[in-house]
Amino acid sequence: MRIFWLTLGGLSLSVGVVGIVVPLLPTTVFAILAAYCFARSSTRLHDWLVSHRYFGPMIRDWRAEGAIRRPAKIMATVSICAVFALSLLLGVAKGVLLLQAAVLSAVLLFIWTRPDSRFS
Repeated sequence: MRIFWLTLGGLSLSVGVVGIVVPLLPTTVFAILAAYCFARSSTRLHDWLVSHRYFGPMIRDWRAEGAIRRPAKIMATVSICAVFALSLLLGVAKGVLLLQAAVLSAVLLFIWTRPDSRFS
């Protein structure tokens, strides 16, 4: 079972790293999932991730308060708007646009209803 959690943690962290540069891949969610998986497979990797300069604060904020830092909220909002605008420019079918608008709106609602971190 340890190999399963280690593999899932590595995959989650990899997707989170890709999410830093690819809109709509949520870095925070995958970093939190990686920390969860590493806690079940490798104390060393878990401790490294939680104390990491970039990933650590978002994991600690979520654990302590269920919070997302305001700069992360703003970056997510800008990315989501950019992706939707690109879909409009590319002439994506109206049905797809409606589905995309519904999903992206739900994501933004979730993000903006989380508390701001007191530590940002």
